[in-house]
This record gives sequence, C-alpha cells and structure tokens, in this order.
Amino acid sequence: MHKVHIDHREDLVRANMARIKTKILVMSNKGGVGKSTVAVSLAALLAASGKKTGLLDIDIHGPSAARMTGQENKAHAVDGPLIEPLEVMPGLKMISMGSVMREADTPVIWRGPLKLGVLKQFLSDVKWGDLDALVIDAPPGTGDEPLTICQLIPEMTGAIVVTTGQAVALLDSRKAVNFLKTLGIPVLGILENMTAFCCPHCAKEITLFRTGGGEQAAKEMSVPFLGSVPFDPAMVEAGDAGRLYVLDNPGTPAAQALKRAFSGLPVK
Repeated sequence: MHKVHIDHREDLVRANMARIKTKILVMSNKGGVGKSTVAVSLAALLAASGKKTGLLDIDIHGPSAARMTGQENKAHAVDGPLIEPLEVMPGLKMISMGSVMREADTPVIWRGPLKLGVLKQFLSDVKWGDLDALVIDAPPGTGDEPLTICQLIPEMTGAIVVTTGQAVALLDSRKAVNFLKTLGIPVLGILENMTAFCCPHCAKEITLFRTGGGEQAAKEMSVPFLGSVPFDPAMVEAGDAGRLYVLDNPGTPAAQALKRAFSGLPVK
C-alpha cells in the first residue's frame, strides 16, 4: 500500500496568512528596474503610517531586501519552532535569504523543489503574527518563486508591476500583467520607475529611459497606472547603506512620487 504524504506546512501557511489583512506582491519580468526599492519603500511608508507591516523577500538567488533595510548579517531569533523576523523599524519586520544566509557572498545553487520548501517556510515557520500588510518582493520573471507564492496565497490582495520606459522592459511588463491575469491575481497597477534625472550641475531634466511607456502599457492592458518615479542617485546610495530613502528624504520628487503611487492601494 502506498503511503499518502500530507503536507501539514500548507495548513500552517493558510493559518499564518489568515492573520494578515493585506498581501501585496511587487514584481517585474525584467531585472534592474528598481523593483526591490519599490517594495522596501512601500513597506516603510506603510509602517510609518501606523500599519503593522511585514516585508518578505522571496528572491532566493539575488536577495537585496536585507541589505537595503540594514539587516544584513543580523541573526534571527527563534521562538520554539518559529523564526522571528528582524525588526527594521517600529511596525516593520522582514525576512530574506540575505538575512538567513550568514555569508552574503555564498551563492544559493538550488533547483525548484528546494526553493519551494524555503518559500513555504517563509510563510509558515516565520512568526509574522497579526499584520495589516505583507509586502512581498519577488525576483524578476514569472518562474518558480512568483508562481509558487501566488499558488500558496490564493487570496493575494494584488500585485504591483514595476517597469522602466525601455521598449524591452515594457514588453516584459506586459508579460507580467498577463501572468497575473492568468493566475487570477488582481493587478493593482503598473509603476514606471527611473523616468528622469535632474542634473545637479545645470538643473535640467535628463531622460534616462523612454518616458510615458508605462502609462501607455497600462492603458492598453486596462490596468491602473500608478505613476512615474524620477531617478535619484541618493536612493541608490541609501539602499546600499541600508537606509530607508523614502523616510529619510520625504520631500524629494522621487519620495513624493512613491507616496502618490501607493496612496490608492487597498490596504486595510
């Protein structure tokens, strides 16, 4: 007689996720568009507004949330069988392979089944508790990690698709939108990132990539357009140093654009 394998971890996932009111996936189908910066900024702004927030980095091979929140090389505490997420600031806690792995330079050379296992652990064995929002930072593409997380959290509130104005990035953003529609995940909107740069010498605006493409793609695909975010070198420096740019520089054009982009999200 064959033994029937029962995955009790999926029951734990459902129980854990039921305690979180809003789950938002931040994704792109192309790397280098600033997706993790957007995810970290969203989580920080939610926490600063009084929402109990979690930040989950599901990029197994190239995690960046730990570095960008200043949590790299900090050890997680445990509470019995549960892992305690790291506290970034009051009201914001996070977990990432970048915080779980003790050596930042060690590559994660895993195939799909191992990645599935750790994603389930991040949802079931982490002591998230009662949260108003969980922001999930996905790796580029529509492969194992975003597919698995959408299947494990079928009640996902929705997803933000981050793009730049390049034609190739816009093509990939359309693929991401179609991926979400296929899975029945609401598309909260397309956000066009790094649209322009204000020259510090002449004060003229320099277009780094094409602009307006994100809005056009959103219109063509009948999904919301969340706005455009200008490029600010200080945002890159803050992320590298583990500082929360959007809170440290609230009056900058980029921070203001991010606030406007997130203002209409359905966070309970």
